[in-house]
Amino acid sequence: MATSDAAHSAKVTITYCAECGYEPQTLSLTEALMKAFTHGLASIELVPWYEGSFDVAVNGKLVHGMYRDGGFPENQKIIDAVKAELTAAKTS
Repeated sequence: MATSDAAHSAKVTITYCAECGYEPQTLSLTEALMKAFTHGLASIELVPWYEGSFDVAVNGKLVHGMYRDGGFPENQKIIDAVKAELTAAKTS
């Protein structure tokens, strides 16, 4: 992964239900992102929430919503969404 400013333009936010015990899924996704992008992200933000939520946003754009999409996302789906955001940032 390149280390240009565009490469650091993606912020991933994972909002998860702490009451529901979704920490394992949250940490698994976080680990997958860290391995896929090493230092190529601006940040990964973990937001403990409630009401059964598990939402993932890239630069504020919802790429997975538990209520909208159902269940937990495959890690690769989120990695692909981050790659798409990084590609878009490089071309803009």
